[in-house]
Amino acid sequence: MDIRIATASDLLQIQAIYAYHVLHGAGSFETIPPSLEEMDARFRVNREAGFNWIVAENKKRILGYGYYAPFRARSAYARTVEDSVYVRDDVRGQGVGKILVDSLLGSAKKAGFSQMLSLIGDSENTASIGVHASLGFQHSGTMRKVGYKFDRWLDVVIMQKQL
Repeated sequence: MDIRIATASDLLQIQAIYAYHVLHGAGSFETIPPSLEEMDARFRVNREAGFNWIVAENKKRILGYGYYAPFRARSAYARTVEDSVYVRDDVRGQGVGKILVDSLLGSAKKAGFSQMLSLIGDSENTASIGVHASLGFQHSGTMRKVGYKFDRWLDVVIMQKQL
């Protein structure tokens, strides 16, 4: 498996991965998968701001992707970023997410950021919580019942790592 910077040609596979999570998972609070055009716009906005998306790839097949972006627009948050990672359903539990998060941590630290946050949709998302904990993220709090999807209220678990 290789980790590399994502390109626009990866977006079709990235969009398919994310669409699956939107439709079947509580990690994203979106309820309608964004179109390929919308994913392209998000990709370009992040890249133009100086933030790259990365992919885990095996034989030209994207296994997962991730990125970090500014946590909030206000200037006091300028050294804090938030990660997002999504993995193909058929390779979950094989370490792809952990490798992506670890790569994002290294990149953010090298870029001079001081904190990385992860806002994990659904307090029952033990896989994502476990991956982040295994890489040194600490539980910072839980926002209770802030999302509603699949006919149930969802929490958001906040995890944080000092870089």
